[in-house]
Amino acid sequence: MQKTKDKTRATETMSKAASKTATKLQNVTVRKGTAADGDTLCDLISSLAEYERLTKPNQAARDRLKNDAFGPTPRFETWFGEVNGKPVGYAITFFTYSTFLALPSLYLEDIFVLPDYRSQKIGKALFMHCVHLALEHNCGRMEWQVLHWNTPALEFYRGIGATRLEGWQPYRMVRSDLEKAAA
Repeated sequence: MQKTKDKTRATETMSKAASKTATKLQNVTVRKGTAADGDTLCDLISSLAEYERLTKPNQAARDRLKNDAFGPTPRFETWFGEVNGKPVGYAITFFTYSTFLALPSLYLEDIFVLPDYRSQKIGKALFMHCVHLALEHNCGRMEWQVLHWNTPALEFYRGIGATRLEGWQPYRMVRSDLEKAAA
């Protein structure tokens, strides 16, 4: 009987924590981005591009990112990991839908922490915030992709019990491929 009460209390506490827009883990705060964060988001995305050896967003892409994140019809949600009020990491999420589960899925597009702030549990705070969002929105699953060379991320995901999908091969069509296919 006591175990049931404790479990119920723990579930209620987790639910309350998940419903807040800010999550705390030690000195880390996770909060939802606002329009005032547009340049910060773009700068962090540029830092991720540098880390992944990709091209940074140009000015037109930065403008689209800001509009898609914080415009009248946001296409995704942005979450910032902050230390002492300074955004040092971010996560981008949006919902997809699983027809086989008949439930929404939370897709984690990006999760990134600036190199000088790694090993301070900021990435974990951002990731766990996303886990709570998935639970809060009754998602059947949460999905993301990891580059094969990103050993720290692969180890982190294995450590929390995430499963690497077997048998599914990611495919992509870039804009020029879409235009060719449509022609």
